Parts: sequence; C-alpha cells; structure tokens
Amino acid sequence: MKTRKTPMRVCAGCQEQKSKKEMIRVVRTPEGTVEIDKTGKKSGRGVYLCPNSECLEKAYKEHRLERSLKTKVSGEIYEQLRKELL
Repeated sequence: MKTRKTPMRVCAGCQEQKSKKEMIRVVRTPEGTVEIDKTGKKSGRGVYLCPNSECLEKAYKEHRLERSLKTKVSGEIYEQLRKELL
C-alpha cells in the first residue's frame, strides 16, 4: 500500500514547517475578505499559523499576515485568532 505524503506548511510566525493539519489557516477570499478557514479548503490565498499565541503575536507585530495575503488584516481577525488560541 502506498503511503500518502503529508502536506507541510510554513508558519507565518515562527517560520517552522509543520503538517497542514495541525495549523490554523487564514484565507483571503477571491472577494477580498479575510477569514479564518477552519476546513482548510476555502478558495483563496492562504497563510498558516501554529496554534500558539507566540507565533500569532510575532506574525502580528511584523505584519506577516498582511504581507502573505497582500491585503490589510483587520483587528477582528486577530481577536478571533487570539480567542481560538486560548
């Protein structure tokens, strides 16, 4: 039986590669809205974060989500992410 390759993604905060399943995806939809993608299947440009607050704060301070998504990320998205990580 063939073993399937696990998709790896780089965290926007710590820049470490981890499996896609254990990370949180933030997506810019084709309409231009930024949302947290719980399914990991929404269409649009995605950026991944480790599920810990240090990575989120580092990504926030250095505007890494904005840079990756090539658009402004509202404070509400960061608040939602912070709640999710508690």
